[in-house]
Amino acid sequence: MDIRSLRYFVEVVRQGGFTRAAGALHVTQPTISKMVKALEDELGGPLLLREGRTVQLTDAGKVVLARGQAVLAEVARLRQEVAEVDGMARGELAVGIPPMAGRYFAPVIGAYRRQYPGVALRLREQGGRALEEGVASGELDLGVTVLPATVPGLGTLPVTRHALTVIYPAARAPASMRALPLAALAGESFVMYEDDFVLYRVILDACEAAGFLPQIAGQSRHWDFIGELVAADVGIALLPEPIARSLDPARVAVRPLAAPELAWELGLVWREGYLSRAARAWLDACQRAFGTPSAP
Repeated sequence: MDIRSLRYFVEVVRQGGFTRAAGALHVTQPTISKMVKALEDELGGPLLLREGRTVQLTDAGKVVLARGQAVLAEVARLRQEVAEVDGMARGELAVGIPPMAGRYFAPVIGAYRRQYPGVALRLREQGGRALEEGVASGELDLGVTVLPATVPGLGTLPVTRHALTVIYPAARAPASMRALPLAALAGESFVMYEDDFVLYRVILDACEAAGFLPQIAGQSRHWDFIGELVAADVGIALLPEPIARSLDPARVAVRPLAAPELAWELGLVWREGYLSRAARAWLDACQRAFGTPSAP
């Protein structure tokens, strides 16, 4: 069985179609189609149902996806361990970073690339919940998420913590600068994060505990677009304080949040039990950048 066939198949499922998978893998769509068809022929039946531009897994496809992800994770681990025989001269490291965290980790990425130019650094941008699952399955070596992690079996290292603040359209922000209880936002429409963001669930649970379910007027993966939607009076939003302060104060207003105070605590996660030298070097680079205690 060709490992590339498994990799292409898994990427088609992850991307939700052949066209997006071809773009992510930098190959032609016919190449991916041919490899997936060869895998289906070898295993004796269809793995995917093509529905327009999207795909659905067959029962056999679900089995191959689960086993294939495990095989690819072991292959990546084998390559990494062999690479470590030569020290850090070569190897591969897959790291997942949520869109809102990119500004904090860009300097770490630059420093790591300069110190270890032979290590191929693969970056994936997704919500924290999806990244945790990617780390647990072995698709990613490390990920960044909002702590505490929701997926069991992950080691963690906190890196930064900021309070969430309320963002209003400037024209209708409360005159008082006093901290607002979450319950006071019950009548507002919310601009929220996508469902696979840990903060989405954190905010939803906090609102429910405060006695209401937020009315969601829009969702986005990107903090700057969330800010634009708030400025356009689509709704209010809860953003980490330093990100909120980077928005245009002429268009949006920032108010502190209280009762309860909600926090955006970013941390690194990895599978417990094994950490490659490349991954440990990444943790060390983060520790130096953020001044946090070293990982065990």
